[in-house]
Amino acid sequence: MPVTVVHCPCCGGELKFERVDEVSNTDIPSQPEPEIRRYAVEVFRCQACGQRTRGTHPDVAPDQYGATAHRVGRRVMAAAHTMHYGYGVPMRKVPSILWELTGVKITQGALTQDALRRAEAEVGAEYQALRAGVCQQPTVNTDDTGFRINGVGAYVMAFDTPASTVYQIRRRHRNEEVRELIPADYRGVMGTDRGKSYDAEKLLGVAQQKCIPHIQRNLDEVLENKCGASAGFGRKLKHLLWQGMDLWKAYHQGEAQNYAEQVRQLDAAVTHHLRHRTFRDDDNQRLLDGIGLHHDRGNLLRFLHQPEVEPTNNRAERALRFIVIARDTGQYAKNDRGAEAYAAFASVIRTTMKTGAASVVNTLHELFGRLPTPSP
Repeated sequence: MPVTVVHCPCCGGELKFERVDEVSNTDIPSQPEPEIRRYAVEVFRCQACGQRTRGTHPDVAPDQYGATAHRVGRRVMAAAHTMHYGYGVPMRKVPSILWELTGVKITQGALTQDALRRAEAEVGAEYQALRAGVCQQPTVNTDDTGFRINGVGAYVMAFDTPASTVYQIRRRHRNEEVRELIPADYRGVMGTDRGKSYDAEKLLGVAQQKCIPHIQRNLDEVLENKCGASAGFGRKLKHLLWQGMDLWKAYHQGEAQNYAEQVRQLDAAVTHHLRHRTFRDDDNQRLLDGIGLHHDRGNLLRFLHQPEVEPTNNRAERALRFIVIARDTGQYAKNDRGAEAYAAFASVIRTTMKTGAASVVNTLHELFGRLPTPSP
């Protein structure tokens, strides 16, 4: 790109060569063309019994002949499932997007059938491995949100650990559903909100950390209608909990001096404030009984005694955010198979993102290739 002017356009002075700048534009092809690979599959017939034997290839399915001789490759399916299960694009829009960006034609039904089949095969196997690994992690944050299966109410549960994010869709959300992934003998710490299913008798042996912001919101709801002496209990408890969170942050920033002593003093102050007593105000009594019970079980300030535990349940809430957005746009499962496929694909894809994989599509493409090789 040569300079065509002779004199400076600003002052008319003489121009002298200084340097060459390199610039670039990145774009996509104007008319994308899909890559089509054709395979010449040899077919032999036994001269004794008449049985046919076909040649095999990892990219060719055993039943790929006749009317189904042409199929869409694994990478297209991986891209489609990443868009839907990973980024929340409605399945009805995925075929149009693929056509615009890649030139590949495919139907919504084909994508759905492929997802159901893989959720019972290689993706399902990976999903079961992720489910089994949740109880092996030192910490797990869990939360749930509403969902629908064929119009009937259900729940999506998220279990976020340092190594994985696992989803589970069930018709009900009880301690039985929680214990499918977090057994009663779990030795780590489970971060939760104040849901009743986590306080079941069969989970009393599981160390928990109740979400401090949830408790703060509970206190705010009561303080909205309190004034004077009746507001003192909630205000002081809020102050003590904020002190705890500030101390935890200072510890992780390397700014907490005499951390153990500060934790001891704060724990003593909270224990004294939540001591057993009787209030005239019913709301304060309810707060004392509920929050005090969690403190007695060690579920209130565990994050200070075990700083590797977070005081919030934000990890599980963030894991559910994209599902909430998809749900609010009407993306529900039509049956139990669809719900299981949704949970399996979402778990595999979100775990792939958590582990920092360079490409979700490439990861799924490799996973789709883990099919058993047919016997000759």
